[in-house]
Amino acid sequence: MKVESKSGTVLVSIFALIVLVFFEGFGALFLLLMGKIDYIALLITVGLVLYLLFVFNLLHLFQTKKRKVIFGSIAGAAILVSAITPIKDAYTHLIPTVDAEVDISKYEPFSQFGKVTKLEEKVTLQLTDDLPILDGATALYPLYAAIAEATYPEKVYPSYDSEVMVSTTQYAYENLFDGTVDMIFAAAPSTAQKETAAKKGLELQMIPIGREAFVFFVNQKNPVNNLTLEQITDIYMGKVTNWKQLGGNNDEIRAFQRPEDSGSQSALQSLMKGMPLMQPPSKDIVTGMGGIINEVSQYRNYKNAIGFTFRFYSTEMVDNDEIKLLEVDGVAPTKENIRANTYPITSEFYIVTAGTENPNVKPLIEWVLSEQGQALVEKVGYVPLKE
Repeated sequence: MKVESKSGTVLVSIFALIVLVFFEGFGALFLLLMGKIDYIALLITVGLVLYLLFVFNLLHLFQTKKRKVIFGSIAGAAILVSAITPIKDAYTHLIPTVDAEVDISKYEPFSQFGKVTKLEEKVTLQLTDDLPILDGATALYPLYAAIAEATYPEKVYPSYDSEVMVSTTQYAYENLFDGTVDMIFAAAPSTAQKETAAKKGLELQMIPIGREAFVFFVNQKNPVNNLTLEQITDIYMGKVTNWKQLGGNNDEIRAFQRPEDSGSQSALQSLMKGMPLMQPPSKDIVTGMGGIINEVSQYRNYKNAIGFTFRFYSTEMVDNDEIKLLEVDGVAPTKENIRANTYPITSEFYIVTAGTENPNVKPLIEWVLSEQGQALVEKVGYVPLKE
């Protein structure tokens, strides 16, 4: 009878293990699909503890209080250790966040939302056919969408597939190089983008159409309001690592960066003037301009963060009151200071072409540079080239 009993116990234990593996595997797959990889260790630990608890009870190993205490202590410690990351993740997601992403559809030409800036006077250029295909940076979409509404025939222009598209600086340049679009509205190309164009035998034509400020921002509760250019470069070289060194709180600086070939990352690299950028942790490289603003605005997690963007995007499109733009060398990044050229990190933005044969590209560029086109640049919220 004892042999049969032991045999039955083994069979029950094996069956329980098979069931556990099945459900654990299903649960792990579900967590992977949900992007909750950090929860898998906790799932496995809890499953293993339950299985051992079942088997030990089956074998009558909990006959003394001491054994129960030892098992409970080890099991509790194992679950606690494996739960540290999930608890931290759950806590992070409980914190209210500020939505920094922009609903691009509201800026589509002839959109019902009325976000597109319009000139009050009759526009001197009206295109009817051979419409140049446009693309560009998210931050410049309100401008070239307004240009399209002023000069293109009225119809629907979906931002993802039409003559007026919007992607990011990186993908806009790729579309330009591939001949998918005729012209893009963007910051100056990165070194890598220039090399790609040269390899493809393309000659980039960069026509400046306005000026913009490259800005740095911190959480609204950060006591630091001003940085020098030297301090900014020291931060992004990794030479200055604590806000206390800059007159702030004793917090380690979390300096966000953007992916390679994005417009703002290229602007940062240009600002560094060949000085090496520190290698940030992968979690500090955010994918979208909205993302970089959003991460800093979560002040309960990231009160120590610093990020960068362009003035128009942060103040006109996002208008996030949980962050503040820093003065640089004592000068605030206002339109007045950009116009007066006193803000130290001011740069031009461009219409970029790469050998398009569309006959209406030249007339459209000439109109943007005209008095009327520059008035639209001003009205949208940028600083025009012509005063």
